Amino acid sequence: MATFQQTGLRWLWISFIIILIDQVTKYLVTHFIALYEIIPLTSFFNLTFATNKGAAFSFLSKSGNLGFWLLSFFAAAITLILTIWLYRLPSYKTLPCVGISLIIGGAIGNLIDRFVHGHVIDFLDFYLGSWHWPAFNVADSAITIGAFLLVIDFFKKSED
Repeated sequence: MATFQQTGLRWLWISFIIILIDQVTKYLVTHFIALYEIIPLTSFFNLTFATNKGAAFSFLSKSGNLGFWLLSFFAAAITLILTIWLYRLPSYKTLPCVGISLIIGGAIGNLIDRFVHGHVIDFLDFYLGSWHWPAFNVADSAITIGAFLLVIDFFKKSED
């Protein structure tokens, strides 16, 4: 049986850092920015306080309690599956371990929001002219970067 240090679980510290940064930034947004207030920072980026009861691009946002429970169950199930995968990975497999840890941290960060607030708090608003990317948060960023790292690892393995 592998020790904790030999498994990918040793990378879970990344998940905890993501959860901490995610929750602190959301706390700051909810306490210092009014709902739907826009604070322009650059010619392509605003801080804003928005909420989302759904998933990416507001998917399931109008489905009420069903959406809440489906998304919460999905986040918890994915977290469990990814934690098992992380346990089975050797710790020296850096790219997939970091990717999985980022996804776990992001999933838990947004899951906390669902149970504490009933919705996810978003505040990062990137745009080009009048076209705005849907607002997102640190947890969403971690999930996206983590998924990207897993894709890179997959194609890296294909080349071997």
